Amino acid sequence: MKSFDIIRRKVISRRTMLRGVGAMVGLPFLDAMLPAVSAKEDKPATPMRFVAMQYGLGFHSPFLVPKQQGKDFELSPYLEQLKGHRQYLTVVSGISHPEQRGANGHTSEMTWLTGARHPGLPGFRNTISIDVMLAEKLGPVTRFPQMALSSAGSDSLSWTSNGVNLPAETSPAKVFRNLFVEGTPAEKKQQLDDLERGKSILDSIRMQAAKLKSSLGKIDQRQLEQYFTAIRDMEKKIAAMENWATKPKPIVKVKPPVDVADRTDILAKTKLMHDLMLLALQTDSTRIISYKAGGMNAVPKIPGVSNDWHNLSHHGQDQQKIDELKVIEMAEFAEVNRFLEMLKATTEAGSALLDRTTVLVGSNLSNASSHDATNLPLVLAGGQFRHGSHIAFDRLNNGPFASLFVSIAQQMGVSLNEFAYASSTLKGLDIK
Repeated sequence: MKSFDIIRRKVISRRTMLRGVGAMVGLPFLDAMLPAVSAKEDKPATPMRFVAMQYGLGFHSPFLVPKQQGKDFELSPYLEQLKGHRQYLTVVSGISHPEQRGANGHTSEMTWLTGARHPGLPGFRNTISIDVMLAEKLGPVTRFPQMALSSAGSDSLSWTSNGVNLPAETSPAKVFRNLFVEGTPAEKKQQLDDLERGKSILDSIRMQAAKLKSSLGKIDQRQLEQYFTAIRDMEKKIAAMENWATKPKPIVKVKPPVDVADRTDILAKTKLMHDLMLLALQTDSTRIISYKAGGMNAVPKIPGVSNDWHNLSHHGQDQQKIDELKVIEMAEFAEVNRFLEMLKATTEAGSALLDRTTVLVGSNLSNASSHDATNLPLVLAGGQFRHGSHIAFDRLNNGPFASLFVSIAQQMGVSLNEFAYASSTLKGLDIK
C-alpha cells in the first residue's frame, strides 16, 4: 500500500472526522499510523532500533524456559537453536501483564505491547503500544517512524493512544514497494495533491470545530482542545510527508520479493518478512517494527507436521501433540536464529546491527492449551543490554512485563520512566 493510499483512506473521510467533532471526542484516526516523514537531515550515525515479534499460539514453555536462573543456565531445546547468540540474549520468565482475562482466550494478543487490562470485554479501550510510543518520542526521523507487519492477519500488535489498531501490512511485495520502489512522476504528483487535499480538509475541520467552542462548557472545551492537538499533530505529519515525497528512496540491490501464495507456508512468509525487516533497518527507513508471526487453524507446511497448528497448541498435555508442536516451534526458532544472524553479520559504524537493535521474541500465552497469559515466554536479544542470563520472576507473583518496555526505551536513549501500570525498569536487566 502506497503512503498516498493511506492518506486517501484515513484523511479525506470528511464525514467521519466531522462526526468525531460532533461527539466531542478525540479524533481516533488522526493518530493512526501514516508513513510519516521528516524534514530532518541530521540523523545520528548509529541510531537504536526496536523489533517486537509475537507468536500468538504461544510456545511450549518447558522447551524454552531454562531450569536454572542466572548466567549458568543449561540451554533448552528451543534456545539450542539460538546458541550462537547466547551472549547476545536474555531469557525472561515469570512475567506478565495483570488482569488479562478477556473476551476469549486469545484477546491478550491485543494487549501484548500495551499492558491494558481486560482485553475485549465490554467497555474495553486499548491504550498506546510501546512501539507507537517509541516512534512518537523519537519523532519522524525516518521515512516510516514505525512499521506494523503481520503474517497472521491484518490486525497488528500496534495501537494508538486513542485505542485504534493500526492496520498491518501482510504483503512482503507491498512492503518492498513502499520502502524502495520510486513512484512515477504522475504518482508522486498525485501523492502531493492528496497531501494538499488533506491539509485543506484539516483547515475546514478546524474552522467548524472552532465555531463550536464558544457554546461549550469547560469539560467539553478541554476535550475539543485535545481534538485541536490531534489536528496539529496530523499537520506536522503531513508537512513531513511532503518533504519525503520529493526525496529518493534508498537503492537496494535485492530482487523484489514475490508474495507466498500458499497461506500454510508460514516459514516462507516469515523468511520474506525477516529479510525486509533487515533491509528496512539497514537503510534506516524505520527504527521501530512490530511483527505478528505464525499461528493458524490449518496444517502448516513444515516437514513432520500433519495436524492443525491451533489444535496442536491446545494439546491438553497429549504427548503426541506436544511432540508435533515441538517440530513447529523448533522451526520457528531456527528462523529467528537466521534473523539474528543477519543482524549480527550486518555492520554499521564499525559494530554489528544487532548491537543497535533490541529484538523481543515472545507470546501473549505461556500455555495455549489453557489460554494462560501468565508466566510469559520471552527472549530479549541485541541492543545495549548486559545479556547472557535467565531472569526468573516468581511464577505465582509475576514480575511486571511493562517494566521491560521501560528498560527497552531507556536503553534506546528515550526518556521514559513509566509505561502502562509500570513505573520502573525491569529488575535484573542492566544496560551496558
